[in-house]
Amino acid sequence: MKKAFVFPGQGAQFIGMGKPLYETHALAKKLFEKANEILGFRISDSMFSGTEDDLKQTKVTQPAIFLHSTILVETLENKAISDMVAGHSLGEFSALVAAKCLSFEDGLLLVHKRALAMQKACERTPSTMAAVLGMDDDKVIDICSRVTDEIVIAANFNSPGQIVISGSMAGIEKASEILKVSGAKRVLPLKVGGAFHSPFMEVAAVELKEAINKVDFSTPICPVYQNFTAKPSRDTAEIKANLIKQLTAPVLWTQTIQNMVADGAGHFTEYGPGNVLQGLIKKIAQVEAISIDGNN
Repeated sequence: MKKAFVFPGQGAQFIGMGKPLYETHALAKKLFEKANEILGFRISDSMFSGTEDDLKQTKVTQPAIFLHSTILVETLENKAISDMVAGHSLGEFSALVAAKCLSFEDGLLLVHKRALAMQKACERTPSTMAAVLGMDDDKVIDICSRVTDEIVIAANFNSPGQIVISGSMAGIEKASEILKVSGAKRVLPLKVGGAFHSPFMEVAAVELKEAINKVDFSTPICPVYQNFTAKPSRDTAEIKANLIKQLTAPVLWTQTIQNMVADGAGHFTEYGPGNVLQGLIKKIAQVEAISIDGNN
């Protein structure tokens, strides 16, 4: 049975995340302080004792979750090696650090630049997302395509029967109405800054591409299953290209987990705040899945 490490994305954050690690592990404290220095502000304060409003800002949320995930692996696993890794959206950067494809420092800087670029894109054009529960993937895709006067796409394939759609304010409203009358169990507006994983992030993708192309990626020590393709890669040029495409393309999480299981993964460990991915994985496949957040 192969082991897989997985890493959460935006939305998993909570006040107090990572604080026990900082207080009980010397290495964790060192890495948090290094991160504060690299970013130029005390992100650890926002994580440990900040406000909900502060922590939910994209420019704070993304590096915070990245730090929690990567520092967990460094301190709790004694550098244990996984047979394969994957991350949900932002979590893909954490996965790349765990796979030794990116250094901790480079990963943090890229996540920081990605978050700033995404926040800027959100402020430029109002847009949003909504979760669709209890409907077949193909039907959701078809309904999104019916909204021809606005941008709406299926953005996150999280698990069978759970898809997130992304688009303009009017587009999400129109699609939501059609989805409800077409049989979706629930359509829930999400409290997000904008339409992630959609064409609304094209401006951010340009900035991310520039940043990624300046960073050296190493061949990962294990396959990295990427959101854009749901397939494994150890080719650094391919990994870079897929990271850039990820911003404007759907997150194929269901397909990613299915492919990892098909390739032998039988035990998944989620590293980072919360346990969202653990729950999704158990809905996708009959495998062992646990979550570790370092807070107990």
